Amino acid sequence: MVTKALKHDDKKPAATRTPLDDSRGYRVFRVVNTVVLLCVAAVTLYPLVTIVAQSFSSELYIRTGQVNLVPRGFNLDTYELVAADPAFWNSYLNTVVYTVTATAISIVLTTIYAYVLSKHRLKGRGLLIGVAVFTMFFNGGLIPNYVLVNGLGLTNTMWAVVLPNAISVFNLLVMKAFFESLPAELEEAAAIDGLSTYGILLRIVLPLSKAVLATMVLFYAVANWNSWFPAFLYLDRADLFPVTVYLRNMIAGATSATSVGAVESNAVAISANIKAVTMVLTVLPIVVVYPFIQRYFVSGVMLGAVKQ
Repeated sequence: MVTKALKHDDKKPAATRTPLDDSRGYRVFRVVNTVVLLCVAAVTLYPLVTIVAQSFSSELYIRTGQVNLVPRGFNLDTYELVAADPAFWNSYLNTVVYTVTATAISIVLTTIYAYVLSKHRLKGRGLLIGVAVFTMFFNGGLIPNYVLVNGLGLTNTMWAVVLPNAISVFNLLVMKAFFESLPAELEEAAAIDGLSTYGILLRIVLPLSKAVLATMVLFYAVANWNSWFPAFLYLDRADLFPVTVYLRNMIAGATSATSVGAVESNAVAISANIKAVTMVLTVLPIVVVYPFIQRYFVSGVMLGAVKQ
């Protein structure tokens, strides 16, 4: 991808090339930048590929440190154990429901809040921004949060997982900056044509915000998919556990079995590569979904970052 970008840059039409493109310093920068990005990609991919290899390897090779990028002693025992457990599929379904529900709620609330904050004429705008930013640095703490959720009757329900962290202030500020970058003339023309505030948001602003919305969906979906502590804290019923809590319990169980001297080969094998299996199963859906929305990622984050 980096090489393709460099080739594309070399083939710029003469009319669009600048002296900077032909300077020696810029050519050196591109070469150094390419090398650095390739090193970063290698450092990022190495542990991921190694974890995948360990998930398919036998416990002997893992314990002796012989698994590196390529599986050794091909083993599917742990995958078969997890796939044969109905509780796993129930937890996976719970995770899908939690992620979809929480992401939808977060997108709606963040979009509405950010659109309001983007209007400089709004009275009390500074207070609303201050309230949001304040929560980035201070929170009530674990015990008050639990007391609040329990007092609202949300424990042992889906809402205890999807509601408390519905708005990310970082995402809110990114979306606010994007809305501020949209030309004010568009909304003024729509208002003259008779559109209400909600009509302008739904028919003018949101269609122009596909890139940032896709980015926010990615951010929220990844955060909700990987989240396990709220469910671990607020849910006591196993049938409500997301897959992250299920896999966390499997790791804890395998660790306990090993610590007390389990001698059965299946138990030992599972305890050896279960961490790798849990990582692969947790990251797999995100890896599958990401390519479909990655084209919006960079543009969605950068739009609104530069003022004209």
